[in-house]
Amino acid sequence: MTEYSEDSVPGLTNPRGLGLERFPIRAREQSMTLSAWRLSAAAEEGEGTITLVELPSGEILRRGDGIFLGWTQERLGRAYEALAPRDDAPPPEMLQLG
Repeated sequence: MTEYSEDSVPGLTNPRGLGLERFPIRAREQSMTLSAWRLSAAAEEGEGTITLVELPSGEILRRGDGIFLGWTQERLGRAYEALAPRDDAPPPEMLQLG
């Protein structure tokens, strides 16, 4: 669990990402199953999730629940970017064989 500054997600006090999971999702407008990412987070105001879905058209939709309920797409996007876990490990070195 990573701690963030209060400025990382305006409107939340001591926000922190709790985890990120991938799962299948169906939308009324789509005839196929899509993949979505659910980011769980907590702050002093409570807990919530941001669900991110990338449509085949390339459009990205976000939905907020809990402390993120009612947030705009733009605000959810900034919060998702700030709270999503980062892989800070350097890329693996390619071995030259032969």
